[in-house]
Amino acid sequence: MDFINSMAFTVITFVGFTALVALISWWKTRGDNLDTQDGYYLAGRGLTGPVIAGSLLMTNLSAEQLVGNNGQAVRVGMSTMGWEVTSAIALVILAFVLMPKYLKTGLTTIPQFFEQRYDAGTRRLVSIIVLLSYVVIMLPNILYAGAEVFVNIFALDQMLGISYFAAIAIVCVATAIVGSIYAIFGGLKAIALSDSINGLGLIVGGLLVPVFGLMFLSGQLGGDGSFMDGMDKFLHTDPAYLNSINEVNSPEPWLPWPLLLTGLLVNNMYYWATNQSIIQRAFGAKNLKEAQKGAVFAGFLKIMTPLIIVVPGVICALAYPGQDWGNGNSAYPMLVAEVMPKPVLGFFAAVMFGAILSSFNSVLNSASTIYALDIHRPIFNPTASDSHMVKVGQNFGTIVAVISTVMSPFMLYMTGITTFVNSAFAAFNTPIFVCLLCGFFWKRVPAIAAKIVIPVHVVLYFILQFGLRNVIPALNDIHYLYFTAILFVFDMLLMWVIVKKNPRPEDFVLHDAKAVDMTPWKTGKFWATVTLLIMVGAYVLFSPLGFGKSDTTTYERYLESQSTAAVTETVLD
Repeated sequence: MDFINSMAFTVITFVGFTALVALISWWKTRGDNLDTQDGYYLAGRGLTGPVIAGSLLMTNLSAEQLVGNNGQAVRVGMSTMGWEVTSAIALVILAFVLMPKYLKTGLTTIPQFFEQRYDAGTRRLVSIIVLLSYVVIMLPNILYAGAEVFVNIFALDQMLGISYFAAIAIVCVATAIVGSIYAIFGGLKAIALSDSINGLGLIVGGLLVPVFGLMFLSGQLGGDGSFMDGMDKFLHTDPAYLNSINEVNSPEPWLPWPLLLTGLLVNNMYYWATNQSIIQRAFGAKNLKEAQKGAVFAGFLKIMTPLIIVVPGVICALAYPGQDWGNGNSAYPMLVAEVMPKPVLGFFAAVMFGAILSSFNSVLNSASTIYALDIHRPIFNPTASDSHMVKVGQNFGTIVAVISTVMSPFMLYMTGITTFVNSAFAAFNTPIFVCLLCGFFWKRVPAIAAKIVIPVHVVLYFILQFGLRNVIPALNDIHYLYFTAILFVFDMLLMWVIVKKNPRPEDFVLHDAKAVDMTPWKTGKFWATVTLLIMVGAYVLFSPLGFGKSDTTTYERYLESQSTAAVTETVLD
């Protein structure tokens, strides 16, 4: 028993599960041909629905989300689930509206469509924007944020007797090395398989936290320490935390209800249907049926993820009433340290490492794909063979991995800049999605439209987000997704004006590459409907009509505390 509770056992189980994932991924891909474009970048167009769903989920979920979303939930309650649950809408739209068009054209990257639909200049513009966001922002931040979470939960600096910076650097380097092996040498299929296995581990390991957390909540509030008593206390102690419907004027981290089907939907449509690091998994489907299965199943899983990345935060809020959590990031590590049995810590550590790994290797693979196929080949070597382009992608991936690894630990000292740059890149998401949407469904949109809409949107977003909101009091606390919703409408109107003034001479015709079988999933729309009904049910359950009925909301309490603090400060002055 002492050995099972020892650090040696924790290390053995961590290494064992991590090695098992690598071994299974190697075994399943050992005979694959990675010298072709489809073989390396699209897993030979042979991915099945469950693998696609698992890879979509693990590319999306990260260790940072476990801490960040739970950190928001400990402050505002269940409304944080909106970021997860409403993703089902975007994934259903992807499955039945956009995926048939994507697979029909035989795309490997999103920028390829922009050249087919608009011109080569638009393809390069979008490629450079996306590539910069991956290389400069996403990869270093994935490594740093994941390492910070890992170090905080397992107190790695104290365990090893080293500085916090050194502990962060060690995890960043370890993640980058293992992730690069998958992304650079294994291709998309190895990534997708490892994601699926890590996904199962994340579901099991992640669910252990709320299960043990509810037992802890019961004991903390004077109960018998059982799971059922903990569930009862979770549902009835403070219903305000179980209300997912926030006021119209509530700021971040609250999520105002009008945004659920407006700004958040636009944001989700870009992320799930246009973002290369996500959509590449669906491009690798063996046929349309499997792609649709993967997207719909991923949507169902996203409705379930609040159990892992929202509920633990609410448990913390109920277990420690009145505690000031600051930004909330300490809540999840504190709960894990408090409730997780030592015998499963090694497995949980491996699951956390896998979550960081999945996000990193997926984005790294997509960065290599975009550079090789959308920048290097058309500009420097149009006649290059597939095998040569695979090597170009591998070499670029190696360089990017080294750069991002070197940058990542120093994000510890650059959080302000990181926040600014992340907000700045949000300016590009909406216009790229608008250009893709109009390109598919508006046959007379001319090539010049994308070159007008993207820069105009970026300028307006910067004016709103970093200019006017700082000088106009009414805009100070407005949720940035309101800007996304307003500018989406503006972009569509601008597209309409451009088409009216300068329409494309002839209708755009979507090219059929006959890359995969395009037979749709026969029962797909039924299961999509079931998924969306479950999503609606989740919102009814966590609303004033269900468990969230309360005299006050968490936002009203926040305003009251701010008012009290202001009065106290005035009296003291």
